[in-house]
Amino acid sequence: MLFLLIIVAILVVLLGVTSVRRSVITKPVFAIFKKILPPLSDTEREAMEAGDVWWDGELFKGKPDWQKLHAIPKAELSAAEQAFMDNQVETLLTMLDDYKIVQEQRDLPLDVWNYIKREGFFAMIIPKSYGGLEFSAIANSTIVSRIATRSLTAAVTIMVPNSLGPGELLMHYGTDEQKNRWLPTLANGTDVPCFALTGPEAGSDAGGIPDSGVVCKGQFEGKEVLGIRLNWDKRYITLAPVATVLGLAFKMYDPDKLLGDKEELGITCALIPTSHPGVQIGDRHFPMNMAFMNGTTAGKDVFIPIEWIIGGPSYAGRGWRMLVECLSAGRGISLPALATATGHLATRMTGAYGYVRQQFGMSIGKFEGVQEGLARIGGLTYTLEAMRVMTAGAIDLKLSPSVVTAIAKYHMTEMSRVLLNDAFDIHAGKAIQCGPMNYLAHGYMGVPISITVEGANILTRNLMIFGQGATRCHPYVLAELEAAANPNAEEGLAQFDKLLMAHVGFAIGNTFSALWQGLTAGAFNGAPVSGDTARYYKQLSRMSRALALSADISMLMLGGDLKRKEMLSARLGDVLSQLYIASAILKFYEDNGRQQADLPFVHYSVQRALYEIGKAFDGFFANFPNRIVARTIRTLVFPFGIGYKMPTDDVAQQICEALSKPSVVRDRLTHLCYVGADENDATGLMESAFVAMHNAQPLLKKLAQAQKAGQLPRKQPLVDTIKHALAAGIITFEEAATLEHMNKLRFKAISVDSFKPGVLESLSVATRKAA
Repeated sequence: MLFLLIIVAILVVLLGVTSVRRSVITKPVFAIFKKILPPLSDTEREAMEAGDVWWDGELFKGKPDWQKLHAIPKAELSAAEQAFMDNQVETLLTMLDDYKIVQEQRDLPLDVWNYIKREGFFAMIIPKSYGGLEFSAIANSTIVSRIATRSLTAAVTIMVPNSLGPGELLMHYGTDEQKNRWLPTLANGTDVPCFALTGPEAGSDAGGIPDSGVVCKGQFEGKEVLGIRLNWDKRYITLAPVATVLGLAFKMYDPDKLLGDKEELGITCALIPTSHPGVQIGDRHFPMNMAFMNGTTAGKDVFIPIEWIIGGPSYAGRGWRMLVECLSAGRGISLPALATATGHLATRMTGAYGYVRQQFGMSIGKFEGVQEGLARIGGLTYTLEAMRVMTAGAIDLKLSPSVVTAIAKYHMTEMSRVLLNDAFDIHAGKAIQCGPMNYLAHGYMGVPISITVEGANILTRNLMIFGQGATRCHPYVLAELEAAANPNAEEGLAQFDKLLMAHVGFAIGNTFSALWQGLTAGAFNGAPVSGDTARYYKQLSRMSRALALSADISMLMLGGDLKRKEMLSARLGDVLSQLYIASAILKFYEDNGRQQADLPFVHYSVQRALYEIGKAFDGFFANFPNRIVARTIRTLVFPFGIGYKMPTDDVAQQICEALSKPSVVRDRLTHLCYVGADENDATGLMESAFVAMHNAQPLLKKLAQAQKAGQLPRKQPLVDTIKHALAAGIITFEEAATLEHMNKLRFKAISVDSFKPGVLESLSVATRKAA
């Protein structure tokens, strides 16, 4: 007992007496902490500090408050936004012929350009006081998604001025003079913007851009003024070929110290009219055969006034922070909108095609191999729509959640790639014949573009999601980093001392909680709802705790090496991502009134997310360098093994059944999909054939029963069966007419495009001449 009392007394002194604790425990730990810190470049540090922590912080702390999730306001369109959708957007859709735009004209028609400028499609984010529409993020996302189901070229053209670009930067950082000069003309379409960041030598490593601007004096409008002499060479710049105003990112230098004491000021952003002397709008790119404008720009010894820096001279060197903060918002709207549009279109059309297309005397949608792919399309589309709404809703809360938007960009574009591959597999030959009747081809061409832009997906997954998430979302790590960076050593030590004790308590709590939840499979976790989805909240809480524990141990054991072990850290990023994805699905289900018909989609989507979490943890444990630690964490988190599995075949077949008939749930899931008003449009034709076949089901059953009874021959074309049935009095003239009309629609819908000899060749010649 005396021995135990001595031990307790020592611990009380060590932990309870501040001066002793700091000297004996905190100071040595602080020294080790500084050594194992991952080295951060200036651009990495600015990216780390930019943006906001949102629901991702709840998921990372190990005990998410699900009531907070449910309390997040549902993102909805205002009356004015809905009116714009019902009128201007619908009018634009009727003006678009995507096959001609992409394959023949290589550009939007002039009347379309004029319409989108005149009606404010370029002004969705610009305040009304400057002539803009001042729409919400969810409206921006919804409009782009709807247009993208009709024409990817039109959607990209519209989304760029409303995403990262001069308008966004001016609104956040521009001077009053800059806002008054540019925002009204950007709003009415007089000016078309582009933003130039990427160059031949600098893509993901924006800090390595060679483009430069040197502070000096020069002539402008007949006067000597303080300005910047610029040299740049940029590529992949969307709208550059038609832009009238160029946003430019460059490294700024002040060798003569005309602005202050620093010679290297850092990345800076300026706004330059493309008509300014020396600005070169170069060649046009042709990304994946898509017709939206994309090209190059360059400048040599171009002198601009210092006032053209966005935000004025005081914002010199602050460009990277500006870009990161704006990019995180744009990344959460534009590319997720395109990915969701792909899902809406693929789901509606593939479900219809699976019913209309027949082989071996039955719809191909009844074959289980096809159903597996169709269920994946439907489940991923439900996931995409849930993520689109939740992520855009965060931006409407005036947040810039950089980790969440990185998750959305990476996973949503990857999901669109997966479901489009499935759609192509099911459509088979119809999907690969390019022409006016192919509604999938251009989306398929466009998927790699989304994968690549605004941070290539490899970069986003392997460096950004966990790299930022581990630091930004962790309750203590960012504050500990700030303490370590404090130039006042004593002050930094005092800050670290307080954080260390809290961090240790956090880690111990996670360890014991992870073990308890592993032993009980999370059965005693709380859930904010009852019924079919309650179990999912419990499992997500369990996995949140597992993530917090695994991330802490990884940072402790690997330190700065964790940054370089991208495959390992990316798996923890996948866990965080899937936790966010599942959260979005559950909130979407709640916000839409817990529709019973949606449950198969919810089950499929959340079970898939849990399966992906299990797979990511399995890979993490298998590859963690210290095998003893890896086995210990695995035993704590999954003492009885990883039990998460993909959805059952029954769930998949319930999804297929919902997508293979006209229904409210099908309409709700694909509400953004453009469907042509008549049979001259590919989507309108497929929908008409689909509906006609469903309406004709009683008659088709009557024919099948007659064949079974031996009254009609089997295995003959449907048109012949209809004739024989009419002659035998099995069906009436009106019923025969209904069946014949249905059969014509069906055959036309499954037909593919073909061209007479010489047509494609002459089109190619005409295109070259026009170019």
